[in-house]
Amino acid sequence: MRPDLPLATRRALLLGSGASLAWAYLPRIARAETRDPRFLAIVLRGGLDGLAVVAPVGDPDWRKLRGDKALTLDGQSPALALDDFFALNPAMPNLHRLYRAGQALFVHAVATPYRERSHFDGQDVLQSGFAGPGTADTGWLNRALTATTSGSAAARGRQAFAIGPITPLVMRGPAPVLSWMPPRLPPVGDDTVMRLLDLYRHTDPLFAGVIEERIGIAAIAHAGGMDVKPADGSPAVQTGGIAQVRTYFADAAAAAAKFLARPDGPRVGALAFDGWDTHVNEGAVKGRLADLLGALDGALAAVETNMGEAWRDTVVALVTEFGRTAQINGNDGTDHGTATAALFAGGALKGCRVIADWPGLKEADLHEKRDLKPTTDLRAVLKGLLRDHLRVDERHLEATVFPDSAAARPAGGLLA
Repeated sequence: MRPDLPLATRRALLLGSGASLAWAYLPRIARAETRDPRFLAIVLRGGLDGLAVVAPVGDPDWRKLRGDKALTLDGQSPALALDDFFALNPAMPNLHRLYRAGQALFVHAVATPYRERSHFDGQDVLQSGFAGPGTADTGWLNRALTATTSGSAAARGRQAFAIGPITPLVMRGPAPVLSWMPPRLPPVGDDTVMRLLDLYRHTDPLFAGVIEERIGIAAIAHAGGMDVKPADGSPAVQTGGIAQVRTYFADAAAAAAKFLARPDGPRVGALAFDGWDTHVNEGAVKGRLADLLGALDGALAAVETNMGEAWRDTVVALVTEFGRTAQINGNDGTDHGTATAALFAGGALKGCRVIADWPGLKEADLHEKRDLKPTTDLRAVLKGLLRDHLRVDERHLEATVFPDSAAARPAGGLLA
């Protein structure tokens, strides 16, 4: 804990040490408390730059670190003040409104146990809930559902409901999963194409060569004004225009909320959004990342609106596999990093707080002299929410939901 931080900030810092839905089972204790809790996890695939979302504007090394790319409280697009140390990206006014209303909080300098830089392994650890990659084919949220159904839990159903082309790992497991395909699929972003290309370079070099050739031909055709479209005029492959991204994010989030809001519907869900791998031209204030954050902000507004009265019993968790490098790279982007920010919204939260044991931004304070150093285990935060919101037994949390996490004690005091 840094002694130079204001007292109020230090007190807040001390608190912590695609798409699917699941038919949940409400524990009797929650019903006795007249609560009807909902939980929605939004997985952000690609590695979110937490420093560009919740900026440490009160850290004297912040501007030195990122120069004119640093979010600040002044300038043409000022960041949205959260407290006397942190500020929110200006692309997220809805989330800022929820924060001011006590319905959002942020946990900074947070990470899973993963310390390497592979998207695939990072997502595996994030979604499986295990301490390392490749050790499980089930996800922590599905296993949490199984834990809530045991013993004294009152069952509402036995299905998990998945929206999208595949069921994400976080929802795979012993709880049965049904699927529904939305009429509009997510656009394919450049970062997704490049990650697939990287995968096939290691597993199928011949196919990787075909992909590279196709990318080159497409670039030449586009430069010459020769984009090929089907007879109906729609693109053969949609490559992620921000209008399409914004629409998909909002539609998917609204659909999830409508399922969760139904009196006889699911009570736990997960939703996955791609696009957060910002190696080139990140654009935290004006550019790609700002556009994505605006789309995510719209998705949160869609959740709140479509939850209706159920919003007061809702927690939405937005998590990612790792953060980005602390410094901007030579392409005006950020590379794979370590710690990041986790975002939480919902009427059930005790919000209007940024929770972090802030590590500092001097080179000596950075992880491997390049990344924001992790000081909070994401599993501790998720365990606290699952325990206190969904009433998952703490023994199940350590033995089944997040194995090998005894050192990550469940964080308390997150709920109103």
